[in-house]
Amino acid sequence: MVLSFVDAIGSTTLSLCDRLGRFVLFLIKALQTFFTTKLKYHKTFVQMRRIGVDSLTIAVLTGTFTGMVLALQSYIGFQRVGGEQFIGSIVALGMIRELGPVLTALMVTGRAGSAITAELGTMNITEQIDALKTLRINPFQYLIIPRILGGTLILPFLTLFAMICGIIGGYAICVHVLGLSPEDFINNIKGYVEITDIRDGLIKALFFGFILTWVGTYQGFKASGGARGVGQSTTQSVVTSSIMILISNYFLTKLLAQL
Repeated sequence: MVLSFVDAIGSTTLSLCDRLGRFVLFLIKALQTFFTTKLKYHKTFVQMRRIGVDSLTIAVLTGTFTGMVLALQSYIGFQRVGGEQFIGSIVALGMIRELGPVLTALMVTGRAGSAITAELGTMNITEQIDALKTLRINPFQYLIIPRILGGTLILPFLTLFAMICGIIGGYAICVHVLGLSPEDFINNIKGYVEITDIRDGLIKALFFGFILTWVGTYQGFKASGGARGVGQSTTQSVVTSSIMILISNYFLTKLLAQL
């Protein structure tokens, strides 16, 4: 029984190392292709539109209602200690440093990351990627790089809209629902929010965009087993991206705080 347990641990470890190795080698090949081949500018802009512009409504709604509920919950807490004047800075810092980048990335992962995996997975199982190789077209240059680069570049802009809408939503709740002073809300933001806070939030968004497109393209590129395999790869893409975003958020916060 002990040997079976040890064998199971060994098999799991080897499988995990194999998957991690393939995951990293995929990224290395993508980076090598990026630096050694000509960038497909048109396809990159197309992916920026599909990943970013088409997700703008979701980002705006997510940011707005997150700011509204953050303002309401902050009011409930601060009212007990008489600190209602600090709600403005709490909403702004919460949206700029944490909630804006993280929630936007998670929403885009569910919408665009899954679409990337499903699209590439379908192309893979229908042998369209093999057809590109037959035509001497580099699939990494043609399919992978535009998606990774497009998602990485566009997510900070999408996050910026979510931040702004979150602050506006918090302002609307504080002023028009809770009856707080608009001057206190705005002056509190001016007094406590710094440009470095915005910079850190956008840096996070840049990394999150890279993560969700990296995972999405990898899962789609390795999909196999017909429609069922594409569905499984899409599910794994969303779950893996979400977990990596949440884990990397902690380390990025720690690193940026030290810098």
